[in-house]
Amino acid sequence: MRGLKTTIALVVVLGGLLAYIYYVTWKQPEGGTGASGTKTEKVFAGLQSDKINEIHVHSESGDSTVLKKDKDGWKITEPITASAQESEASGIANALSQLEVARVIDDNPASLVDYGLGAPRIEIQFKAEGDKDFKKLFIGQKTPTGASVFAKKNDEKRVFSVASFQDQTFNRSTFDLRDKTVIKLDRDKVDHVEVNADNKTLELAKAGSDWKLVKPVQAPADLGAAEGLIGKVQSAQMKSIVAENVPPADLKKYGLDKPSASVTLGLGSAKAALLLGGKSGDGAVYAKDASKPIVMTVDAMLADDLKKGPDDYRKRDLFAFRAYDTTHIEFARGGQTVAFDKSKGAKPEDEDKWRRVGASADADKEKMSVLLAKLESLRAMSFVDSTAKTGLDMPVLTVAAKYDDGKKEERVVFGKAGSDVYASRPGEPGASKVNPTEYDEIIKKLDELAK
Repeated sequence: MRGLKTTIALVVVLGGLLAYIYYVTWKQPEGGTGASGTKTEKVFAGLQSDKINEIHVHSESGDSTVLKKDKDGWKITEPITASAQESEASGIANALSQLEVARVIDDNPASLVDYGLGAPRIEIQFKAEGDKDFKKLFIGQKTPTGASVFAKKNDEKRVFSVASFQDQTFNRSTFDLRDKTVIKLDRDKVDHVEVNADNKTLELAKAGSDWKLVKPVQAPADLGAAEGLIGKVQSAQMKSIVAENVPPADLKKYGLDKPSASVTLGLGSAKAALLLGGKSGDGAVYAKDASKPIVMTVDAMLADDLKKGPDDYRKRDLFAFRAYDTTHIEFARGGQTVAFDKSKGAKPEDEDKWRRVGASADADKEKMSVLLAKLESLRAMSFVDSTAKTGLDMPVLTVAAKYDDGKKEERVVFGKAGSDVYASRPGEPGASKVNPTEYDEIIKKLDELAK
């Protein structure tokens, strides 16, 4: 019983001691001005982030990474040679230059172990222009409040605290710091795309500022869809690195000897290719740049994007004209043709006017605008490979338009099969299926103008 009382007494004394340390020493206000009213100091006074040209990062995970900056940006030189993630490297440099002492803990501590600085979790060494020796930052454990972490610099004994959010800035592994771009390319130079997936080939080729489908059908491509595919490949990021140097004989274990999908981008005379293999788990698939031995993992959604069919890339707008640049439009229906011409106003401030060919009065401005807008926004819902059973052999409507000051012309033919409405454009395969309700609204507006 006596021993129990002694133990309880010791616990009470220890608790009181810890409370004293916590409330009197550690739980003073952190950040801003200290208890003495002095202004918060910079850890590395006078340091300019853009002058830092070498950083060594030893993270809590045990990774040691050397970053060096040259005229082209930051590079990793150890333990591998690779481009660095510019935002990560610059972020560390900026943080070092802006780092502030939240509070001085002890100018001459008896032991660094109490602060986690006997064997620091994180160590940063760096040099700036003109430095002969490395400056150092050591980061230990969190303060009791959790708002800061204990730290010290260089070979000084003084222990201070810095804001805890800086812990994440400096505690970076080699993978965190490397550029995770899966495949590097100059997007503006891409003029050809070939995708192979599910034993099918899809090809896109650039035609001036537009894109066209080459395989498996020849048809105008949707600019947004084509550019979107290139953008997804360009912006793809590694989720992890499996191995830096995988010989061809070992690619089978990753499904990369016979890729499940691949995309090859033509950049003039140069090419860049990305291969995707089997599933690696955690929503990822194995991948590699065809020109490099590294095997990585990427988000499986990229593989799904590469498996899209040609219909996903076909241009769905039925009309290329825009209301503002259309000068002539005519409608052939039921053996009759109704045409409209646009005339510019006599003065720059005068509005353009539409007049039905052969009529003495101008066409209703609002109704004409609505009709043109509906035609302009008409899009294919889907595509069929053949015009058979589409009613296009006996058109119910043909629309012909001139635009771009009469330099360009286009023609779209509509057919009906039951309640379905189809459309076709000269030189394009098959037919487009359009929304019957939208087609009926166009006919309604046309009837109103043709009265």
